[in-house]
Amino acid sequence: MIRPLAAALVAALAIGGAQAAPADSSASSSTSRSGNSFTQDPYPSTYQRIAAAPVLISGATVLTGTGQRLDGADVLLQDGKVVAVGTGLQAPAGATRVDGTGKWVTPGLIDVHSHLGVYPSPGVSAHSDGNEMTAPTTPNVWAEHSIWPQDPGFATALAGGITSLQILPGSANLIGGRGVTLKNVAATTYQAMKFPGAPWGLKMACGENPKRVYGQKSGPATRMGNVAGYRAAFIDASEYLRKNGGKKAADDGQPKKKRWWQSSSDNSDSEKDTGGKRDLKLDTLAGAINGDILVHIHCYRADEMAVMLDLAKEFGFKVAAFHHGVEAYKLADRLAAENVCGALWADWWGFKMEAFDGIQENIALVDRPPNSCAIVHSDSGEGIQRLNQEAAKAMAHAKLAGIDIPPERAIRWMTQNAAKALGIVEKTGTLEPGKMGDVVVWNGNPFSVYAHAEQVYIDGARVFDRNDRSRQPLSDFMLGQGASAGTSTGGVE
Repeated sequence: MIRPLAAALVAALAIGGAQAAPADSSASSSTSRSGNSFTQDPYPSTYQRIAAAPVLISGATVLTGTGQRLDGADVLLQDGKVVAVGTGLQAPAGATRVDGTGKWVTPGLIDVHSHLGVYPSPGVSAHSDGNEMTAPTTPNVWAEHSIWPQDPGFATALAGGITSLQILPGSANLIGGRGVTLKNVAATTYQAMKFPGAPWGLKMACGENPKRVYGQKSGPATRMGNVAGYRAAFIDASEYLRKNGGKKAADDGQPKKKRWWQSSSDNSDSEKDTGGKRDLKLDTLAGAINGDILVHIHCYRADEMAVMLDLAKEFGFKVAAFHHGVEAYKLADRLAAENVCGALWADWWGFKMEAFDGIQENIALVDRPPNSCAIVHSDSGEGIQRLNQEAAKAMAHAKLAGIDIPPERAIRWMTQNAAKALGIVEKTGTLEPGKMGDVVVWNGNPFSVYAHAEQVYIDGARVFDRNDRSRQPLSDFMLGQGASAGTSTGGVE
């Protein structure tokens, strides 16, 4: 159970009329957008935003997440949404006013690659719930079923400006299972954190990890074995999909084009025929082929990313993002042309052979082509607390290479582009009217080493305030712990 300090909730509820705001209409839906069984959700979101008075932040430097920088600008939040961004905005009756003079305002930061909750703190074996290392292909497992909402890492990430994050399985397996997108709010259950209407992710992994984990077991033991494993899984999924409703994109009344590996008779069975019984592994893979589940692939080398793009074409799915991608700069043009994001570290490299050819200009080079989608991710319980500074490092190394990236562009690496990769860009990721009121007020330029998130708003409610101890969530687990006494920094120094 998570117990944010009671004063925060009491104040929020009193301001908002002493009742919780209605949940997003998609939160209680148990079916996906396509309405098929592959992506039905028996564990739906129960998230409800905290009702709050309107908020007018005035006179700040605003980075909208769309590539704009507005100096001396205002941001108005009301009913959980961004209402307006501009100058000279008027505060509605009863609004909370925030003086933004000297401060910077950005969309809430989004981390597309986190293991908070599935590898929570403290890091003990009892908490090791991120890798189902019982078989190389486990698309049947869902990361959300391992999430421990009491993980203190959620609160420290919030203090770093993180308002949404994708929790993924680890990278031991060829196909590791489903990921889930969360709103970074204090809650007793993960369902109460689950981002309403966000599609699942599918975690896959290239290269060294699967063959290292399974090489002395049943295999795969080589990279060619890895690819054979992906193909076998998607062949079965394609047969399953054909027998259970077909592919959405091909459902246009036209004769279906048969691929070379599909059986010649509609009555033939795939290798893993289910006899008509529902199969949780194949549900997930069929959802990925249909485009309802977004594919995220742990992959370091450029040549392997190219193989995975060809694999996606072979079986008709779309890669949403390559994660880590230390060699993504080598095929930046192709990633942009195929509308694939690169979710990358600022400067991690060299810790294993497939990470050897990393460069510190990687993010900047992936960001350069038209239609590019560069993202800064953490894959770290520490890095997620300072995602803004990870981006700053990438900007600094780009500048040394003669590439000047302004703040209004770089902020997109943690906001708009990240939201795009998670399939939630229509709801959050930018400060545009009608989008969720997910906002961070910084004490200055967020790309400064001295930057702190002073206030964090989720759906228009102030859920973190560095100067107000009652607005710093604290988990039940941390009650009575020495660190819980802390300071007014919310655990982030």
